[in-house]
Amino acid sequence: MTFAFKYGPWALVAGASDGVGAAFAHGLARRGVNVVLLARRQSMLDQVAAEIRSTTSAETLTLAIDLAHPGAVENITTATAALEIGFLVYCAGGDPNFKPFLATPVEAAQAMVQRNCMVPVQLSHHFAPSMVERGRGGIVIFGSGAGFAGGPNMAAYAASKAFDMVFAEALWAELHDKGIDVLGLILGKTNTPALRELEYRRGQIASPEDVPPGAVAVDDVIAEAFENLTNGPTWIVGEDMRAAMQMLGSLSRNQAVELISQASAAAMGSDD
Repeated sequence: MTFAFKYGPWALVAGASDGVGAAFAHGLARRGVNVVLLARRQSMLDQVAAEIRSTTSAETLTLAIDLAHPGAVENITTATAALEIGFLVYCAGGDPNFKPFLATPVEAAQAMVQRNCMVPVQLSHHFAPSMVERGRGGIVIFGSGAGFAGGPNMAAYAASKAFDMVFAEALWAELHDKGIDVLGLILGKTNTPALRELEYRRGQIASPEDVPPGAVAVDDVIAEAFENLTNGPTWIVGEDMRAAMQMLGSLSRNQAVELISQASAAAMGSDD
């Protein structure tokens, strides 16, 4: 069974405008799968689509939709109604702020929960039945090491990523024997435009083009992702992250939160 037959003919990639989402879309296209590119910024989506079409034979469709808005999922399902979606990749919902819970409007936390929890649930429930009927397909939900324990400055984000991890594990338990590969892909610090911009604003790197210290290359993340699509329910990316999570798992919950809090304080840097 070829990759394109198992996971195609179309994939939907949420968060496809840059970073790991765009790189995942490129990887799918190189493997013969057509790609629906979903994110908020049409211009960025157009650029990714043009790059895919110029380097592969894959077709593309762009959907500029804000996943925090009511009706987002309805718009997505309507726009893809004529397509056979064999692969769902959910890579949206990062936290660009890294601020205390009470320092931001509650609407920001609610939008995070909508993007990171409600929408992947709704999209999975919509697209998985046809995958089960065909007996093949895949779902990848991007998580974060932040979801392993609570800590300051990322309350809603960390909680939503904990939800994503457990949700992916539950989907795997229900669907993997029906021919559907489900993977919760847990990332640590990754060299994306969003991270570079955040660390630049915080004075932690000199330019938005600099690589943040300790950040894993996007290409390395994507390589591990494709190598481990069948190794669900959860795959933690990077040797350092796997070692850190193993160590974290040996601690009590109180100790884990204390450790994450110390790491968060260090990340605040000069803004303390």
